[in-house]
Parts: sequence; structure tokens; C-alpha cells
Amino acid sequence: MPSPLFADHPADRSPERDTVEALITQARRLRGGLDAVRRESAVVDTGLATDPQLRWQRALCDLAVHHLDDLGGHLDQLREGLPAEDEEDEAPGADLPEAPPEPAPHERGSLLRRVGSAEWNLLTDEVTWSDELFAMFGRRPSDGPLTLDELPSLVLAEDQEGLAAMVTDCLVDGKPIDGEFRIVRADASLRTVHMVGEPVLDADGSTACMWAVLRDVSELRRSQAAVRDSVDSLQRERHMAQTEHRLAVELQESVLPQWRDSLRFPQGGPVALDFAGRYLPSGTSALIGGDWYDALQLPDGKTLLSVGDLTGHGVTATSGMAMVLGALRGMAVAGQQPGPLMGFLNQLLDTTAQPALGSAVCCRFDPDTRRLEWAQAGHPAPLLFRGGTGRALDPPEGVLLGATAGATYAQRTEQLEPGDLLVLHTDGLVPRRAPAADAHEGAERLLALAPRFAAARSAQDSVRIVVEEFGSSEREDDACVLIARIGD
Repeated sequence: MPSPLFADHPADRSPERDTVEALITQARRLRGGLDAVRRESAVVDTGLATDPQLRWQRALCDLAVHHLDDLGGHLDQLREGLPAEDEEDEAPGADLPEAPPEPAPHERGSLLRRVGSAEWNLLTDEVTWSDELFAMFGRRPSDGPLTLDELPSLVLAEDQEGLAAMVTDCLVDGKPIDGEFRIVRADASLRTVHMVGEPVLDADGSTACMWAVLRDVSELRRSQAAVRDSVDSLQRERHMAQTEHRLAVELQESVLPQWRDSLRFPQGGPVALDFAGRYLPSGTSALIGGDWYDALQLPDGKTLLSVGDLTGHGVTATSGMAMVLGALRGMAVAGQQPGPLMGFLNQLLDTTAQPALGSAVCCRFDPDTRRLEWAQAGHPAPLLFRGGTGRALDPPEGVLLGATAGATYAQRTEQLEPGDLLVLHTDGLVPRRAPAADAHEGAERLLALAPRFAAARSAQDSVRIVVEEFGSSEREDDACVLIARIGD
């Protein structure tokens, strides 16, 4: 506190008791609310080591705790310093809401142990330290206080020059002190000390002594450093996520067909198939999955149609999708039938360095006979629309790709007719509110579009109908749809 030698430091008037009590009540309520937030975050403590967002939230909570504890300690000091009320006076804070319980004694005194005062008299060489300052510096009162010349002996080497400059400016130029330095105590522990003070002038205007209040801010600075580190970590994590998302999008765009209008096979001949496809991103547009759709004219004049989905999101899923789609195309060009082709894809996923699960439908259409041969691996069956109504094709047996080593896949044949509409889709079209009850919701909603499909003039018009129905829904996952219309 200011020295009595300094006449320019009149004592401040004590604040009103009810005002201080009201502030203490508010501070305790804030502290209680913050404790509730910390308890809620403690439920997910197991993820703190790997989730930068959780580490940042916990660091901010810890920093707020330090600030509120210090505020509460200051207010307690104000209250304890107030004069006692007369017994007949109204009880303090009688009209205020009931305050939360008093903090425990060790909590109430924590701030007092972190704040000490000192005075160095330049005229008598007398040095006065408070008991709290001895404890802060790890010294016994019997060892005596340190003079200004001795003080740097406990200060970290790189902070000694800054401390010397502050003290010189105070003693020589009369500037207030406000700065920090680190000390090394006898037990080798490191403390960060914030010191504020002023010179005390004598009647001639010369410096007679210097007083200072020193505060141990070690925990506060550690909390602030934790916040900075967690923010840096969170920013790096976000940058990595943005980079991965961009790479996933670029990879997906390089693999999936970029059709702007309907495509017709065989090219250069009579129209046998008119088809169009669309990728539908997830509701957040941040999750790029392993969904694909594809159509390919084969060397023998037949057409390959396929849709599928690999588990996961990001670059891993899109790179796996690119691998599977490339293998599927290659084997189809080589003449593999849908059933055996699915078996080879299953073997591929089962032996990759990063095993994954996937579902798929693979169709092989012969324009001469209008026969469709197809196989599936744990995937929704194609939907066939004819004469204004629709139905799901009966699926052949087939488990998820990568689920069972050596699995075999059956295939079926469907005779199509001119004007038929075939819809292939992945299972992410609708939100997954209740997986058991809504497993077929996407197919049911597609089948309900049969009258609108019947009125559509092309496959591209049919895709627009699907986008109108499903494009604005809040999907948790991305999806693909491929529509083929059988020509005359």
C-alpha cells in the first residue's frame, strides 16, 4: 500500500457496504455458473487430448476461473476492511437475493497469499516486506527482506535487465512501476510476479522511498498460455480440415462424371439409353463422402451403370472411392459380369492398406435385347418405373464390400421395355432420424414420384424432380442418384 510518507496519496473513501455485498453476490453466482460449465465439459474429458476445440474450451474456463477468483478475493478484502455496522442498523443486503454459500476458507484466502507489498526507504536503507511477499518469494521472514540491489539475485537472468530498467525509471525519473518478471525460488520453482508501484517524494521533491504491490500471476499466465496454445492448435486443426476438404472436393470432381445434360448411349447410333446423374452434398456441405455414380459404354456395345458408397468422409473416403471406381471400370471393360465383378471388388477392399466397407449396385445393360444384368453388395435395389407406377427390383444376394473375405455375389436379369425408367441411388437421400423405421424412406419417397417421372420428357428432367424433392433436406450424409430412360 502507499507509504504514509507520501502526502499525495489520500485514503480513498470506503465503498458502501450494501454495494460491496451486491458485487460479492454477483461474483459468487458467476463463479457457480462457471463451475457448472466446467462440470459439463468434464463429461467429455476423455476427448481433451485429441480435440483442439475441447482443449480451447477448457483453457478458457480455467482462465475465467482465475479472473473470478481474483475478483472475489478483491471484493472480500473490500468487505473485510469496512467498518462494523451498528447493531440497530439494517442488516447489510437485506433487500438483496440470498447469496450463494461463502467460499471455503482456503479459497477465500488464496488471493491474499498471492499478493504482497514492499517498501524500500532510500533515506534509512530500511526494507519492509509483508508476510505474503516472503511466502511468494519462498523466503523465511527470519532471512530478512531483499534490498533493491539484492532483488535481481532471485530474478531469471533474461528478466533482470527489464526489472533494472523499471526500478531506475521509478527512482530517477519518478515513473510508476508496472511490469512483470520471473523469479526462481529456493525450491527451484518458477514464479511470474507482476509488480506495480510508485516513488514516494520528500518535501524537496526527491525520491525518499519506493513502495510496490507484487502479485503472483503464475497460474494466470499459465492459463493464458494454455488458451493461446489451444487457439493455435484449433486454428491448425481447422486449416488442416479445410485443406483436406478442398483436396477431397477436387478428387471427387476429377472422378465423378461432370454431366451438364442428359447423356445418350450408344453414341452415334439409335438412342437406347438416355441417362443423367447428380451428386447431392450433405446438409452441411462439409462432409465429402465416398458416394459415386457412373455410366460407361463398354467395348461390346453394352452399357455399365453403377452407384455406390464407401464408409467415412474426407480424403480417405474419396481416394478409396476413386480406387474402387477405377477397378470397377477396368473389370467391366475387360468383360466381367456384375456378380463376379462384385466379388473382385470385395477382395480389393478386404486387402487394401486401409480397409473400408462399401455398398454398390452394378448393372450391365444390353441395348439389343434390353436385358439388364445386375448385382448388389448391401445396397438399395434399383427402382423400376413403368406405366406411371414404380417398384424396387428383387435383389440378388450380396453382402457389403469388405465385410467378408471370399464372399460370392449372385446376379439377376431384368427384362426392360421401351419407356421404362431406372433409378439407382445411394442411401443418404433422407435424414437418418430413426434408422430402423426409416431404412426404406428414401426408396418410398422416390416411388411416390412415379406420376411426375411419367410426365418427364428426359432423364435430366427426372433428375431435376429428385433434386426438388431431396435437394433441400438436411441430410447427415451425401448422396448420389443415377437415372436411365430406356429408348424405343
